[in-house]
Amino acid sequence: MKWKTITEEKQLDDIIKESAAKPVVIYKHSTTCPVNADAKNRLEHAEQPDNIDFYYLDLLAYRSISNEIANRFKVTHKSPQVLLIQNGECVYNESHMKIEMQAILNHLK
Repeated sequence: MKWKTITEEKQLDDIIKESAAKPVVIYKHSTTCPVNADAKNRLEHAEQPDNIDFYYLDLLAYRSISNEIANRFKVTHKSPQVLLIQNGECVYNESHMKIEMQAILNHLK
């Protein structure tokens, strides 16, 4: 898995712009929770599609960015959580044990 790390709120503007050209996935992760580790592991062991960029957010270190993601994309904060962004909008989000690569791919528009 080739993660791009989110460490600054201004990156969300770039993600929105990027999502006009290709799908983007944001994965929000708590480094202290075993359920989060399982979800991340499932994603990392799945084949990563070439046409999607995957962004990783350590929500414990960057809680304000996590809150801004929830606000911008109109989703309730969860952890772990995956958001599929296309054309500047969240077209799919899921959390916990339902996070799977195939589910993400099934929601591509």
